[in-house]
Amino acid sequence: MNLDLDLLRRLRATPEVFQQIDALSGPELALQNRLRAQFPPDLVRGALTLVDLRRRAASKFSRPSQMWFDRVGLEQSTAEAVARHKARRFHGRGRVLDFCCGIGGDAIQLAAGCEVVAVDRDPAACLCTQWNAQAYETAGHLAVLCADIKTIADRGGLLHIDPDRRPARAAGGASASGRRSLKLEEGSPNLESLTQLTKEFRGGAIKTSPASNFGGKFPLAEVELVSLKGECKEATIWFGELAEPGLWRATALPSGESLAGDPLSAAAPITPLGRYLINPDPALVRAGLIDLYAVRQGLHRLDDAEEYLTGDAIPDSQMAQAFEVVAQLPNNEREIRDYFRDSDVGSLEIMCRRIPIDIEGLRRRLTLSGRAAAALIFARIEGRARAVVCRRSAG
Repeated sequence: MNLDLDLLRRLRATPEVFQQIDALSGPELALQNRLRAQFPPDLVRGALTLVDLRRRAASKFSRPSQMWFDRVGLEQSTAEAVARHKARRFHGRGRVLDFCCGIGGDAIQLAAGCEVVAVDRDPAACLCTQWNAQAYETAGHLAVLCADIKTIADRGGLLHIDPDRRPARAAGGASASGRRSLKLEEGSPNLESLTQLTKEFRGGAIKTSPASNFGGKFPLAEVELVSLKGECKEATIWFGELAEPGLWRATALPSGESLAGDPLSAAAPITPLGRYLINPDPALVRAGLIDLYAVRQGLHRLDDAEEYLTGDAIPDSQMAQAFEVVAQLPNNEREIRDYFRDSDVGSLEIMCRRIPIDIEGLRRRLTLSGRAAAALIFARIEGRARAVVCRRSAG
């Protein structure tokens, strides 16, 4: 269910419903019936929804039990670690307008080092931003404005903006279909409006999906791909005084290791598989910095159409996972099954990038009766699809 403005306020004013949920146990239906004996049905549904969302939010935020959001707000919010990373570039540079702030994932981190005006046209989202800033003790540096950003003429300071990627809009601002577009041209604001904003503000950042069509859209900007725990989370378009124009950057969190450069500035040699197969961070892949990373780490490519790398030493870097090669097999299921039937492998991680594999189907058809752990990585090596048996390196 959606948590509208009125329901949010009633939930905030009724902390005892959450205390009861924490104290009670048993089947959910019985829990609901007991709660409805004390509270209105819509309040009970809203409280149970929020408690569930707070549990899910633990993967994104460090203070989820104190936060407020609905399902869409949580889904679209920036993970705390990513927001904190971005906010560091803003800190100490003055005032920030956070357009399309949602439930405030970015605003509360920006307000840790800047004066922030957070703007959104959804009153419930604005209320969540205000309360979430209180939870993170940054509310004293954050003002919330409920308005359509088209009506905001203020250009004093820096900009952070998270365009809505749901192109089909119904009356009242709701999404007609819920579909999220990867085309910046279909967002709200759209590409033309975003480009204009980069000219009107002295600097800032545009948040977009790492799968969106941002390439070549902002030629004077810096593009940063950010991953968190091995998953590429965001493409940040830095512009104006916050950018290094024309640069591409990959950053891996939580380590914070970063690589920046021109994707065309290096070309790694292609060689046979060495002692280690190297799986680069997805931020490196999406930023097109595989070759630059390989050259700097003394690694080689396996194929010009393959992102996996190879080398005889583990790279001194947190931006890749190293797997020690045990065996190299043809991409032939019968031979793969024969290998694992005779092996001591009981736990198997299966990975692929360019080669289409039904991972779960293959896993079901393999005999894994041993005790050892292994990885099976499908990769294109010098033009041929191969299956590489590896051990994950602890280095």
